[in-house]
Amino acid sequence: MPKAVRRTFVLVTTPLALAALLGAAAPSPTGSSGAGDPYFPLAGNGGYHVGHYDLTLRYDTGSGCLDGRAVLTARATQRLTRFDLDFKGLTVTGLTVGHTKAGFRRDGQELVVTPQRALRKGERFTITVTYKGKPAPVTDPDGSLDGWIPTDDGAFVAGEPQGAMTWFPANNHPTDKSSYDFTITVPQGRTAVANGVLLSRRTTHGKTTFRWRQSEPMAAYLATATVGKFKVEQFTTRNGIRVYNAVDPREAAAAAPVLKKLPSVLEWESKLFGPYPFRAAGSIVDHAPNVGYALETQSRPVYDSAPDLSTLVHESAHQWFGDSVSLTSWKDIWLNEGFATYAEWLYAEQHGGDSAQKTFDELYAKPASDGLWEFPPANPGSGANIFGTPVYNRGAMTLHALRKAVGDRAFLLILRAWASGHRYGHGTTAQFERLAEQVSGRDLDGLFRTWLDTPGKPNRPQGRTSSSTS
Repeated sequence: MPKAVRRTFVLVTTPLALAALLGAAAPSPTGSSGAGDPYFPLAGNGGYHVGHYDLTLRYDTGSGCLDGRAVLTARATQRLTRFDLDFKGLTVTGLTVGHTKAGFRRDGQELVVTPQRALRKGERFTITVTYKGKPAPVTDPDGSLDGWIPTDDGAFVAGEPQGAMTWFPANNHPTDKSSYDFTITVPQGRTAVANGVLLSRRTTHGKTTFRWRQSEPMAAYLATATVGKFKVEQFTTRNGIRVYNAVDPREAAAAAPVLKKLPSVLEWESKLFGPYPFRAAGSIVDHAPNVGYALETQSRPVYDSAPDLSTLVHESAHQWFGDSVSLTSWKDIWLNEGFATYAEWLYAEQHGGDSAQKTFDELYAKPASDGLWEFPPANPGSGANIFGTPVYNRGAMTLHALRKAVGDRAFLLILRAWASGHRYGHGTTAQFERLAEQVSGRDLDGLFRTWLDTPGKPNRPQGRTSSSTS
């Protein structure tokens, strides 16, 4: 994909030497068409931050047509004469900035907006976009689908890494996090499930409208509006977390014993990682055989079929690592997937399964030619590799090597400090490495360089761990 072009403006009447002294290369008043991510150059946008999305959707499960109205409350981070939104496929029927019609055009996945007057740096403004059409998913570099994926009774909506733009206009990069309101109307008999807390449900004239609110900051790719025929279960845990489970009846029998463990899984993870970061939790278990994955949609993971317990632990751990603490660049995705995978290992270790050391040893026994060693987890090399085995398993192995090097007590302090210090924000690999050294008092440069950045099979790490981190 072409990189965004930043323009500079110099008065041609200004002498060259004087122009240099005055810093003639002033910032462009045009917001960039990408956030600068090396793997997804057009994801996200520059020049503004979205504080809140108010999404009003009406989905006809028979025709597959979606009517939408998105109101984005934003703040300009520079002077803007023009800016972009990520939005693909659907037809824009109207667009205003403030209460004034604005010019717009489509350029691939970019919706290019030209307000009637320039926006001042620091100015707060609203963008209202109305749109309609049949949403369709995008195909990721690894060949998988994400975004609005139609099912036989509705839609499976999972946006990692690009798919949010298939159903609402967004600043679609993890560095831009926002609160959300959802108002979703579907045919009576269908349920629409989004993030956060269910505010209301009302049925009239053969249609049911659901209102959801996600108050804590959320990256656009973690938003969902999954629609289907669901059996719904609601309750509040003893820690005050409001749980909403929606399960396709075809998956209910297999899902029930696993979902029953969700409160205890969240309680266990809270003891290890710190307080659960959201006021709501739950699961969306759909019947979507063509999807092939689950996703940690914020506060309420979505599963394409009944999950096993390890998958539930994994997606729940993402609420800390990936959702509350988000990526700064997709290159650092091991901070999401390596951490959630290691949570599976720890859970098994403390609940009668294999120790983390045994799981590590079985993986380490794989030959140097195995795909596990194909690329280092902190440098996957492309968007096609961000969901590859090294990101998950070698990422988890990195954490186990760290645990062996610093000991259990320091290791848990590192995990908790990472989750609390970056709560509702972002983090980078370099920041995690510095934190680990600060907490442990150890020089860990060699360990991280070997396990995160160096191609090939590393040497076996040295050190000791106990059989339990509790």
